[in-house]
Amino acid sequence: MLPCLHPEVLANDWLPPVVLGREREVAETVRRLDPPAPCGPVPWIVAVAGPSGSGTSSVARRAAREVADRVRVSAAGPVPRVLAVRTGSIRGSHGVATALLQRLDDGFDGRGFPVPEILAGVLRRLRREGRPVVLLLDDVSVGGPDLGPILRAIGDPDRFLPEGESGLPPLWTILAGVPEGLDTAAASVEGRFPMRPYVAVAPYSEPALRALVIDRLERSLGRPAPVGLVDRIVLRTVEDGGGARRALELVRRELVGGSPGDVRSAGRGNPREIVTVEPRVVHAIDEASRGVAARLGDVRRIEAELAVAEGLPPLPTTTLWRRIVRLEQAGYLRREIRPGGVGGTRSLVKLLTPVDEWVTIPGRRDDAGPIASPPRELDATSGPAVGAGARRESPRPPAPVGSRFRGPGYGGGFP
Repeated sequence: MLPCLHPEVLANDWLPPVVLGREREVAETVRRLDPPAPCGPVPWIVAVAGPSGSGTSSVARRAAREVADRVRVSAAGPVPRVLAVRTGSIRGSHGVATALLQRLDDGFDGRGFPVPEILAGVLRRLRREGRPVVLLLDDVSVGGPDLGPILRAIGDPDRFLPEGESGLPPLWTILAGVPEGLDTAAASVEGRFPMRPYVAVAPYSEPALRALVIDRLERSLGRPAPVGLVDRIVLRTVEDGGGARRALELVRRELVGGSPGDVRSAGRGNPREIVTVEPRVVHAIDEASRGVAARLGDVRRIEAELAVAEGLPPLPTTTLWRRIVRLEQAGYLRREIRPGGVGGTRSLVKLLTPVDEWVTIPGRRDDAGPIASPPRELDATSGPAVGAGARRESPRPPAPVGSRFRGPGYGGGFP
């Protein structure tokens, strides 16, 4: 492995100042959105379509930033906001709507609220803030969440707003993904507003892949990229039939080792390490968080159910807490303490990377050594284990302290 001076540029979410080989697609996406004052009717929506690894995410994110920059320099009003959600790892339209509202209020918990109420909260919050918004729905794929409710809400926001109020601040929407996934999204709003034609992104050619690999290597190493390393990565990418995503995974592997994609959260821990943790702990976090955030008490309860189903005793509270700390040290999640809950606080784990990108091996015994004590709320909410096959009920949770999302109806305080 080579010394990597700037590992942050290896993260999946790092956005280069110029998307090499995709300048035309970025310019076309921005042109269709026509900031800062579009001439076309609302909603202003553009879809960027291409095969996996062709750079659709980079095109969409760079175009979103360009739109926000143009709006900011052309007006003296509020600074525009960019709301980006990767939909590929989210379950259903409820998860996408929840993720959107959590971008505006990270204390919001969508469990117990129907999708229309959450979308109403998003739109009412945007109207109240009055800031221009660029909305990016990324990783749109076949079999992904249904984006129809979100797109229809954007196309007709007045039915979600309080009586006597209409319209939103300027709102631009960009979708990015494979053509088949975008076709499903476009069909959900057929006859309401057009999403076609897409901004088409072709697969990278070998010279374009080489330029991309050289650029990322030089930025991360802080010096010219070794020619032999570039040749090896490009050759392997072409042999695998991959695109930019595969090439960058190989760059990460060469520079930091481990499994491809393990440096997604560079700068937030050391996700290169393989974490020793029981699979049921990972499954419990995944189920309780729905890809976003989870209460530690819910993780404890689900882990106990899974353990009973396997014929094993649930993990002791301190052992489970040790696993959570271990995952946090690897950069996969972050622990947060918020007001509310038993004892005056509520402990949460917030996912920093999708669970399916974690690199773990089954844990057989707990490591010795000091560790922070588990929060009181984890013990109090754990409760007895539930037998295998029992139905888990998710009661409607109280709104987090500090959140204005209190319940249905405008009078109840939508965000």
